[in-house]
Amino acid sequence: MHQAPSTKRRLALIDMGTNTFHLLIVELAADRQQEPTVLLRTKVGVKLGEGGISNGEIAPAAYARALHTLQAFQEEIELHQVEQVRATATSAVRVARNGQELVKDIFQQTGIRVEIIAGAREAELICQGIRQAVALGSEPSLLVDIGGGSVEFIIANADTIFWMQSFEIGAQRLLDRFFRHDPLHFADVQAEQDYLRATLAPLLAAIAHFRPATLVGASGTFDTLGDLQAARLGQDYSHQPPARTISLDSFRHSYELLLRLPHAERLELPGMTPLRADMIVVACVLIDFVLKCGPFTGITASAYALKEGLLAELLGR
Repeated sequence: MHQAPSTKRRLALIDMGTNTFHLLIVELAADRQQEPTVLLRTKVGVKLGEGGISNGEIAPAAYARALHTLQAFQEEIELHQVEQVRATATSAVRVARNGQELVKDIFQQTGIRVEIIAGAREAELICQGIRQAVALGSEPSLLVDIGGGSVEFIIANADTIFWMQSFEIGAQRLLDRFFRHDPLHFADVQAEQDYLRATLAPLLAAIAHFRPATLVGASGTFDTLGDLQAARLGQDYSHQPPARTISLDSFRHSYELLLRLPHAERLELPGMTPLRADMIVVACVLIDFVLKCGPFTGITASAYALKEGLLAELLGR
């Protein structure tokens, strides 16, 4: 039976990250102040940065996975009779020699126009997204989004961004550079921390200046840390709430386990996803480094990031 077209506007948001591609399809309410209805929220582990990001290109297998995923997203978009599509690409596409070529191929094969966004714009949208999930309050918080290609750091409160910077030190890059043994040796952890100390000098200065007390983390690593904690507490982790608290004790517990266990045993941890099993180790070295740089009392994990920020912006929030 032919479906009658929907009278309400439907919007699709695509975030092509270095590890994961996200698709969010929503139906807008007649009153823009009302929350849109989520029709579909899906993610695919594309690993766009695998095998090439550290050499400045998207490897052939990753390139093919990206095209295949966008074709599948386009089928969903047609199925849901979406009128407007916004697609963004971040670090992997931004710095790859063949990034523009991929964008062109995606348009030719699916009709989807992908906008390659700069690191500062990415940070801005991530901040917007996190604000939809986490009540930041008036005190400054440090917002962190660990992608596969880049990491965005933002110091902000509920209405002001005080400082932000994007660093091309994402988990895939750290993995290529420091994951020399499995499990990591003490010297590998030390080498990564020394590298972070040198690379993140502007962040350390900003933390000393603005003194954020809360660390808010978005994206895959923090989702997985939240799932590991929920699994330990016997809670259901199949549906992630927009925001949840990860205690410092819980982070330490997960971090020590991840440093000690080899790949096969990390995979068996309840709450772990295969896509994250290696990257989470080098990402946790980064989180541990950041936690030691300020008076942080805990971690809040936000399930919302770039695509929710884009939605909020489109709705004029």
